[in-house]
Amino acid sequence: MKKQIYLLFLLLSTAVFAQQKQVVTSIDTLKNKIGAEFKLSIKTTVDPSSKVIFPKLKNVGALEVIRSYPVDTAKIDGRYELIKKYGLTQFDSGRYVVPSIKIFIDSKPFMTDSLLVEVANVQVDTLKQKMFDIKDIAPAENPIGNWWKYLLIIALIIGIGAFIYWFLKKRQEKKLQEAIIKTPIEKATTLLDTLEKKELWQKGEVKAYYSELTDIARNYIEEAIEIPAMESTTSELIQGLRAASVKKKMTLSQEIIENLERVLKQADLVKFAKSKPLDFEITEDRNKIQKVILTLDKSIPVAVEVEEDTLLNEAQRQKQIQIQLQKQRKKRIITAVASVLFLLLATTIFLIATKGFDYVKDNLLGHPTKELLEAEWVKSEYGNPGVVIETPKVLKRVDLTKTLPKEGMALIKEMQSFAYGSVLDHFYLMVSTLKFKQETEIDLTKSMDGILQSLESQGAQNMIVKQEEFETKEGVKGVKAYGTFSQMDALTKSSAKLYYEALLFSQEGGLQQIILMHEEGDKYGNEISERVLNSVELKQVTK
Repeated sequence: MKKQIYLLFLLLSTAVFAQQKQVVTSIDTLKNKIGAEFKLSIKTTVDPSSKVIFPKLKNVGALEVIRSYPVDTAKIDGRYELIKKYGLTQFDSGRYVVPSIKIFIDSKPFMTDSLLVEVANVQVDTLKQKMFDIKDIAPAENPIGNWWKYLLIIALIIGIGAFIYWFLKKRQEKKLQEAIIKTPIEKATTLLDTLEKKELWQKGEVKAYYSELTDIARNYIEEAIEIPAMESTTSELIQGLRAASVKKKMTLSQEIIENLERVLKQADLVKFAKSKPLDFEITEDRNKIQKVILTLDKSIPVAVEVEEDTLLNEAQRQKQIQIQLQKQRKKRIITAVASVLFLLLATTIFLIATKGFDYVKDNLLGHPTKELLEAEWVKSEYGNPGVVIETPKVLKRVDLTKTLPKEGMALIKEMQSFAYGSVLDHFYLMVSTLKFKQETEIDLTKSMDGILQSLESQGAQNMIVKQEEFETKEGVKGVKAYGTFSQMDALTKSSAKLYYEALLFSQEGGLQQIILMHEEGDKYGNEISERVLNSVELKQVTK
């Protein structure tokens, strides 16, 4: 694309002059109501090779241009009849002059006739005319954007995932801590401590307290002494305990067995006869159960294990604990990640349903030209004759002199070019200026044709071209070409359709050029192009 102005310098030539041609001016009505449209028509007949430029107007005298109609073309006796219409209006009553308008035929100026029109008041009958309330104030668009809302949603979702991970970790650690208790006595002791922390009987829940207290004792006896304590009645449990003590050669005193039997019977009375022991009796029963458990544990004969077997069992136990911890950690991570992904998916589906797919894609996944549009723009002056322009990024100097033929360079005194991006990235912006060694009258239309032919020589296909006059805020006039073309990517072998806009200005001994390209249908690219072209300011040539 650096060669795109290659043919421009070969096609620069002096302006083409033609004979005086007649310009006919007419208007559809000389009197109209306030706000109604006057249609101003300008007609001229020219040769097929002639170039006619109708001005791009915002106002004609005191009248506002509300519409610029396309040029109607008709071929009559080998010549072309061109008719350009402008829609004019005025919102104040009175008489107004439609002044002469300058058009260019083969670069020569021609003036239209001036006309006098009248704008009449519209009488309003408030008794028949329906009245409407004043509209509410429309909210202004937020210049900061809504990006912080999406960031907050993502942070919230991640926070929910972290909470789920923490909650599962605490729950699994608690279960593991309960699972890795080594002996029945440790389990019973821990459960007794937990029961006291609940303070059930202090809260009046005596039945629940005795139920848990006796269950702890029965569970211990069943696990340590191996008798069906949970399924036995009080008398059956005592008989089984006496038999097991003889069989296992346990040294149990009569007092211990009687204390256990007394507490179990007390619990039966509380659960089934609604008995209510006194506070000191409850404390004594708890102490008796604890003493019974400790005494039973000490009375159970212990087989002496070989030290190596003990170390081996401990090592295996620790290994099993580590394996269990790893499984639990993996499960926590999977659950937390799945929760976050589910919330993200649900949020994305909601946004797509309410905002649309393109909105979600551009805001969450990102869009190159959207990022350019929302970047901090830079206003700078480039080249000589100077072009002041506002761009999303600073343009970098590029050297195009080596790509031009020697014949073209022989005519050029000074040439400067600045660019950003590339056609392969589907976004390109270039500003070029040059000064000629000799004063030359330039035909901008033919020069623009050279630029477009250069694009075609660089691979642009199926090019659609539209041309019109362009005027800067300072009143400097130039030529604008815009349209679309297809570009083949040599690497991916795919074709992309690009939209382009090119501006060309001529000043004393100098030429100024601006080219913008982006992917067709890219709304952010369209906004960038509009903002860039609206910011164009041209500096006068310094000799």
